Amino acid sequence: MAESHSMIERNENERRSILEKHILGGVDIPCADGIIISSEVVIGAGTQILPGTIITGKTVIGSGCIIGPQSKVESSVIGDDCVLNSTQCENSTIGNRVKAGPFTHIRPGCVIADGVHVGNFVEIKNSAIGADTKISHLSYVGDSDVGSGVNIGCGCATANYDGTHKFRTTIGDKAFIGCDTCLVAPVKVGKGAYTAAGSVVTEDVPDGTMAIARSRQTIKRKVRKYNED
Repeated sequence: MAESHSMIERNENERRSILEKHILGGVDIPCADGIIISSEVVIGAGTQILPGTIITGKTVIGSGCIIGPQSKVESSVIGDDCVLNSTQCENSTIGNRVKAGPFTHIRPGCVIADGVHVGNFVEIKNSAIGADTKISHLSYVGDSDVGSGVNIGCGCATANYDGTHKFRTTIGDKAFIGCDTCLVAPVKVGKGAYTAAGSVVTEDVPDGTMAIARSRQTIKRKVRKYNED
């Protein structure tokens, strides 16, 4: 027990020493609760690290960022003036002025350009996201190349896996992906193109056009309510 207690004390002392080093370098750590930072991590002055945040590997974080609360960054490069709120980011590169979270997962192999907004409950994997693109909520973007100024609506997904092979999706600059769109890779949505909400897109969408891939609504005769006699 004494040995275990001594090890815990050594680890805590080392953790505190690393935090103090960053504070002396201009990093704002208003409360140290639950914050773990590996010795190799580099953080720019003016960045704020909030409670419950874990930063590991050879991570480099720029200046003026807010990381946390409850975020995890592993072996990634984060630019200046970013906000990662309750976000997990692994082995990826993030540009400047990127906002992510809460509850965002950026999986390995992502390159996210300047000014991107990644909202709550969004997962991105092995994808390139162009500048000023918005993926606001409840969407999955995997194995995709997304242009700049794209808007991806709520509940969208790139269906990248057929059970045997993985394929990529390409979305051109300033495209608009309507809510609840499923893009079945391999597929390309052109520049300035639209997809209608609720579409399952299996064929390429040319530049400046709109794809509507859903059945026409029909109204059936009035049906009895389940609680009617």
